Formats: sequence, structure tokens, C-alpha cells
Amino acid sequence: MSDLSVMHEENGRKGRYSIVHRSGESELAYSVVSPQTVSADHTQVASGHEGEGVGLLLLREMIADARGKGFQILPLCPFVNAERRKHPEWSDVFSV
Repeated sequence: MSDLSVMHEENGRKGRYSIVHRSGESELAYSVVSPQTVSADHTQVASGHEGEGVGLLLLREMIADARGKGFQILPLCPFVNAERRKHPEWSDVFSV
């Protein structure tokens, strides 16, 4: 997985973290609720890459941005919310 590169793009109030694979694309889509709050809306992992930690890699990138830019993550995506519960060390960046 170390060869995977996470890309980030934002257009207005929508954005996403993504990884391009040979077989497709994985993404964590989000919405900007306010300058202080971003909702993690949906995570989708490309077919054939399930269970490889790709979703977690995308989420870790979002968490790093939340800490660096000072926003809170609203975990609307079931995957993001489940991972939040498994990682109490991330409580500083989640708004629940």
C-alpha cells in the first residue's frame, strides 16, 4: 500500500480524497458544512481492493487535514463512524 498516493480535490462545498487504482478509483467524499465543520459523506473502495486498508488510508488523510486546518469531521458515512469508534485517539477531530 505504500505506493498508493492520495489525491485531494475540493470544488465549492464538495470535495473528496481519492486513490486511482489500475482497476478503478476509491474515494472518501465530503461536504463543507462550515469553515469549522466538514461532513464525511461516503466512502467507496474500488472493486478488488476491499480489505486492503484503502478506506482507512483515505480517512487518515482527512484526519490529518482536519488537524492541520482546524476543522471538525461530522461522521455521516457509516465506515467513517465505525472507524471513529475504534480509534479514541481521533476524538479531537470528530464532531458527534
